[in-house]
Amino acid sequence: VGVVQVADGTLTLTEILGAADSACYVAKQKGRNRVQFYRPHDTEVSLRRGEMEWLGRLQRALDAGRFVLYRQQIYSAQENSSEGNHYELLVRMIDDAGNVIPPMAFIPAAERYSLMSYVDEWVIENAFSAISTIHNPNGTFAINVSGTSIADDRFLEFVRRQFKVHKIKPGTICFELTETAAIANFDKAARFFGEMKSLGCLFSLDDFGAGMSSFGYLKHLPVDLIKIDGSFVKNVATDAVDRATVQAINDVGHVMGKRTIAEFVNGAAGLAALRDMGVDYVQGDWISPAEPFIPEEISAKSDDRNPVSYTHLRAHET
Repeated sequence: VGVVQVADGTLTLTEILGAADSACYVAKQKGRNRVQFYRPHDTEVSLRRGEMEWLGRLQRALDAGRFVLYRQQIYSAQENSSEGNHYELLVRMIDDAGNVIPPMAFIPAAERYSLMSYVDEWVIENAFSAISTIHNPNGTFAINVSGTSIADDRFLEFVRRQFKVHKIKPGTICFELTETAAIANFDKAARFFGEMKSLGCLFSLDDFGAGMSSFGYLKHLPVDLIKIDGSFVKNVATDAVDRATVQAINDVGHVMGKRTIAEFVNGAAGLAALRDMGVDYVQGDWISPAEPFIPEEISAKSDDRNPVSYTHLRAHET
C-alpha cells in the first residue's frame, strides 16, 4: 500500500496519484505486504517517481523508434599495432523535444519496467543494418546486451535471425554483458555465449571486478575479452590498491587466454601505467569521446591496414 497525506492541500490530484503510485512501487520493491508512506523528500519514492516519468518518455521513444547509435573507439594499448578498428556501439534516446538523452537517464527505467529487451532489439537490428553497409569492415563492434535479454529464449532466436537478414560476419560482432548480469543469469548467460560463440561471435565481460566474485565464474564462461571496471582504472596511477586490482585482473585474464580492456582511462599517467602492466586495450572519453555512428566514415577507413594510430594518444600526453 502507498499512502499520501493530502490534508495540507499542497499537491494537485495528479501529483497525489503519482506520489501514491510511486510509494506503492517502493513497498513492492521492499518485499510486498507492507505500507510505504510518501514524504516529499523521500529519496526512494523520488527515485521511483523519476523512473516512472522516464517510463512514459521511453515508451513513446520505442513506439516511434527515436533512438540513435553512437560509437566509441577502443585502442590497442601497445604501440605498433596492426589491428583493425574496434568500437563499442552505444545507444542514445531522442526525447519528445529532440534532445539526445544518455543511456543512464533511461536505462534504469527500461530495466525496472521490463522494456530493456525492446531497447536491445532496436540496437541489434539497427547496428547490424548499419554494419552491413560498411565495405570490408576491418575490426569488431561491441554491442551491449542486458541480463533481461539473455534470459529470454526469444531473444536468442531474434539475434540469429538478424545475422541471416543482414548477412554480416559473426566475427565482427562482440557481445558485451556486465559481470553482475552474467552472474545473476549464469546458466542463461553461458547458453547465450555458447550459442553465439558457435556462430563465431566474440564476447566481452563488462565492469569486471565490480562483483568481486569474478575469477571463479570467469573459468566457466567462454569470454574473449575482459573489460576492467572503470572504478579501478580511473585512479590506477595514484591509488596502490586500484593498481594492484587492475594488475591482478590483467594477469589472471592473460593466464586464462583472455584479452583485457581498461575502460574510463582519463589521463596520460594512467595510460602509461596500463601499458606497463600489459593491458591489451584502452577506452575512455579522454582518449576518444563517443560520437555518432556513421558507417560511411568507417567504410572510408576500412582499407587502412594500420588504422590504430598512436598519434592521437601521444597528442593527449603532450
